Amino acid sequence: MSALVAGGPDVWSGTLAWFQGLPGWVVYVVLGLGAGVENIVPAVPADTFVVLGGFLSAVGQVGAWWVFGATWVGNVGTALLTYELGHRRGNAFFRTGVGRHLLNPHQMERMAAFYGRWGTLAIFLTRFLPGLRAIVPVFAGVTHMGFLSVALPLALASAIWYGALVWAGGFAGRNLDLVFRILASVDRWLLGVAVVAVAAFSMWWWRTRRHRREDG
Repeated sequence: MSALVAGGPDVWSGTLAWFQGLPGWVVYVVLGLGAGVENIVPAVPADTFVVLGGFLSAVGQVGAWWVFGATWVGNVGTALLTYELGHRRGNAFFRTGVGRHLLNPHQMERMAAFYGRWGTLAIFLTRFLPGLRAIVPVFAGVTHMGFLSVALPLALASAIWYGALVWAGGFAGRNLDLVFRILASVDRWLLGVAVVAVAAFSMWWWRTRRHRREDG
């Protein structure tokens, strides 16, 4: 979302011209894939594709519900895929090689305790935060949270957020400048919250790492 907002109407115009030259079904596929990539490459924000799809629905090229479905399935699907990879491969990764320098056994125990108590709420809330939403499901898998405890809050929060973004993109078809200002403001607030969360995690990582060395 931030890239298109920062670029302003010129960036939107070029992007929209490209999309408007595609058949409707191809648009759904591209939007779904674009929304799903975020969980593998967090620097690619899914929100951009959702808002863009909402805009295209406003001008009549595609249907809003189909845009919602394509982006929601694409993003939730890859998030659950990363959860499954964390569940199957995560412990082995953190026991050897680079992984053991990222999280030691003491930290893994602390993280498992956190997810056991707050994991469902954390998954729900971080679906609204850029960057963090791609990381949290992975560690939910690493700590072996149950599938439904991950899938239900993840799917629900994504549905709420993407529904709002599709509506915002549709509204942009009638008032593009206003939506630019609103999205830029929302982007800054969400990024600020994400930065605070990352800082808190970094502090936790440092303190638990040091605690383990002192115990040793």
